[in-house]
Amino acid sequence: MDKEKEKEKEKEKEKEKEKEPEIFRRADEFLGVFRKGVEFTQDILKENERLRFATVQLTEQLKAAQKGSSSPDLSKLQQQVMELTAEREALLNKYKIVEEENKDFATRYVEVEEENNNLANLYVASYQLHSTMDLKEVLRIVSEIILNLIGSDHFAILVRDDEQPVLRVVASESVDPSVQKIKLGEGVIGRVGQSGEMYVQDDLEHAVMGSPDHPIVGIPLKIHNDVIGVIAIFDLFEQKKKRLTRVDHELFSMMAGHAATAIFSATLYARSQRTLSTIKGFIGLMSTNAE
Repeated sequence: MDKEKEKEKEKEKEKEKEKEPEIFRRADEFLGVFRKGVEFTQDILKENERLRFATVQLTEQLKAAQKGSSSPDLSKLQQQVMELTAEREALLNKYKIVEEENKDFATRYVEVEEENNNLANLYVASYQLHSTMDLKEVLRIVSEIILNLIGSDHFAILVRDDEQPVLRVVASESVDPSVQKIKLGEGVIGRVGQSGEMYVQDDLEHAVMGSPDHPIVGIPLKIHNDVIGVIAIFDLFEQKKKRLTRVDHELFSMMAGHAATAIFSATLYARSQRTLSTIKGFIGLMSTNAE
C-alpha cells in the first residue's frame, strides 16, 4: 500500500511539472546544466592540480636521476613526465572549453531569469487587465505595461473605427496631439492595422527614434484574425536602444494578446451598457405615456 501511495505521489508531482509553463521548466533545466558544468569544472581543476603535483614530483626524481648515474629508470621517468605533461595540457584545453560553455550557459540562464521576471510581471498586469471592464482603466494598465515592461514613454494605442477605415488614437504618451487618426494601409502603423503583421525595426542604431511616421515597433491587436487596433512604440529607454532581445519579442506578442482581449471586452461592455441605458429610457418613456 505504501509503495502504491508513493507511486501516486510521484505521478502527481510529474503532472504538476507538466502544468508549469515551459519557460519556468526551461529555467530549471538551464540551472541544472549550469550546476553540472560548474561541478565538472571543479573536477577538472582538482585533476589538473593532481597532475601538476605528480609532474613536479617526477621532474624532481628525473633531476635526481640525472645527477646520479644513467640508469634504465631515467628514460622511464622522462617518458612519464612527457605523458603527464601532455595529459595536463589536454586537461587544460578541456577546461577552457568547459569554461566557455559555462559562460554561455550563465548568459542564457540570466536571459531566462529576466524572461521569467518579465512574464511574472506580465501575469500580474494581465490579471489586472482582465479584472476590469472599464475602458479607461484598461487603457491605463496597458500604458503602464508599455512603460514598465517594454520600456517606452513614447507610444500610442490606436483602435479601429467601426464606420471608417481608420485607426483612432485612444491613449498615448509624448505623441503629437495633432495625430489623432491614421488611415488603414497608410504608413507603417496603417499597414500593421491592415495586414495584422507585427512590425519590428531591429536595427535600432539607424532607427529614426521619436517620429510619429516611423514607429520602431508596431504591434497588431488581434481577436482571432480580426485586427481591432495597433500599439505603436516610437522610442525606447536608453538601456534598450542598442537591441531588442528575444524576451522583448515574446513580450510584444503576449502583451498584444492580453491587451487586445481586454480592450475588445471593455469596448463591448461599454456598448452594452449604453444600449441597456437606452432601452431602460425607452421603457420608462413608454410607461409614462401609458399612465
